[in-house]
Amino acid sequence: MTIAPAKLSDPAVRAFVNAVNAHDRDAFVALLAPDATMSDDGSDRDLDDWTDREIFSSHGHIEVHRETAGGRALVANYRNDTWGEMRTAWRFTVSEDGRISRFETGQA
Repeated sequence: MTIAPAKLSDPAVRAFVNAVNAHDRDAFVALLAPDATMSDDGSDRDLDDWTDREIFSSHGHIEVHRETAGGRALVANYRNDTWGEMRTAWRFTVSEDGRISRFETGQA
């Protein structure tokens, strides 16, 4: 069973999933704190390079199956044109202003 993005509990995470699935780079960037960071499979990555390669140029899509931690932790099927589909875990840190300061993803 999947969770529709509109039903996700955390507003920043909901907006993140919507921006990824709509391939809306401007909306995605607007969600991030100016000094936002991210990691993939436990290794910090260059945020701009990673998001371009893994989300925008490869048509990334998140299909959420479970949320925990008040909606700031997800288990989802993630797919893109490069890697196909895989089960992934996502964790988000949201700053006081409601923007995402860090996200971590990796295989679940």
